[in-house]
Amino acid sequence: MTAYLLAGHLLNLVAPAALMALLLAVFSRLFSGFFRSNKAFAQGWWAQAAINFIVGAGVLAAGLVLLGHDGKMLTYVVLAFAMAASQWCQLGGWKR
Repeated sequence: MTAYLLAGHLLNLVAPAALMALLLAVFSRLFSGFFRSNKAFAQGWWAQAAINFIVGAGVLAAGLVLLGHDGKMLTYVVLAFAMAASQWCQLGGWKR
């Protein structure tokens, strides 16, 4: 496998985590007023997206190692829950 193909495979592996991280960070800003959260955010949206991306990439890598194949639905379910929990913790959801 060439370096070009390896880079393509790695980018495609973490693409769902990257998209979800950006969407979580942006939508949490857009919809914060609807959910009784008018306080200031502790971090910038880019920092929230970076933390969510790291969590998501870790979940995808663990799913690949544990299940032996990427793209399993169980991995994507755990990805959604882990990134939602990460965003909830970053927004201080346990304080409410």
